[in-house]
Amino acid sequence: MSDGLEILPVRGIGDVTAGDDLAELITAAAPWLADGDVLVVTSKIVSKAEGRLVEVPADGPERDEARQRVLAGETARVVARRGNTTIVQTHHGFVMAAAGIDASNVDKTHLVLLPEDPDASARRLRSDLRKRGLDVAVVVSDTMGRAWRNGLTDVALGAAGIDALLDHRGQLDPYGNELSLTQMAVIDELSAAAELVKGKCDQVPVAVVRGYGRLTADDGLGARVLVRDSAEDMFGSGTAEARAEGLAEAARMPVDGPRVEPVDGPAHERASRIARELIDESPLPLVKAAEEGRLRLSAPGAGPAGLVRLGAEAQRLRAAFAAAGLATAIEVDDLGEITLTYGVPA
Repeated sequence: MSDGLEILPVRGIGDVTAGDDLAELITAAAPWLADGDVLVVTSKIVSKAEGRLVEVPADGPERDEARQRVLAGETARVVARRGNTTIVQTHHGFVMAAAGIDASNVDKTHLVLLPEDPDASARRLRSDLRKRGLDVAVVVSDTMGRAWRNGLTDVALGAAGIDALLDHRGQLDPYGNELSLTQMAVIDELSAAAELVKGKCDQVPVAVVRGYGRLTADDGLGARVLVRDSAEDMFGSGTAEARAEGLAEAARMPVDGPRVEPVDGPAHERASRIARELIDESPLPLVKAAEEGRLRLSAPGAGPAGLVRLGAEAQRLRAAFAAAGLATAIEVDDLGEITLTYGVPA
């Protein structure tokens, strides 16, 4: 545990252009930099030094069109859209507004892209500082929003010489409870702390966190370990996008579903509750009979119109069961009545 942290701004770096030696600029501005410090560098000056700029028109609709083309090139997957805001997953795996493309603190004819490989950028800067006799950790940071939270904060995009996560799993808290999920994203915490002295309009793109004391001998795994695998991501789509995807899946449900077996235990109770709710919500009295794991539906009237309504109601019920993770199968008899079986695939 640290006895305390000191967060120091590095002033006087000035404007950074393509090809600039960041290690030289930083050590010239901060000759007091010492072994064991954590250097937090805003990704924008890393991108500028690496030439990650795109030329665009200064204004007008041509500028907006160019920006959209740049955004498409930096996007691996669109997560959500709301008005003029687009949240995407970048090719790095980061989920960010506008793929992190930035038009601030740069002339109006350019946009700044994220570093192509922020971990590699951090390793390179750390190596250049080592050649100058300094053993420091490097964190490349940028600003992000957070799900369910207003406001922005800085997070780490790249890192070298420091572990991204501080893993407490398996340890006991003071009350004897074993910690099972606690992994602290320390490089995000350090990035957020450093932003307090950097600011957004003060032209202080670098800060030093002193006293953390947990540097690694090698470069470490970098910030990429913070990117959650898509299979584990519970928030992979925006609300409207997830709803649209669910409706599309419902429309693609095959008419002849799989053979279904009834569920038991808590799953049966949940299925029965869903069935009762669906029957109560039905705009038409189509459910002729309901028994364990099975609904029998009949048309509200004779003729084609009644059969169409019957089919639409059966599909509504099937979609609702599917949303609850239950499979359904349909049987149609000679009377035009439908038996809907729900449960798990056999």
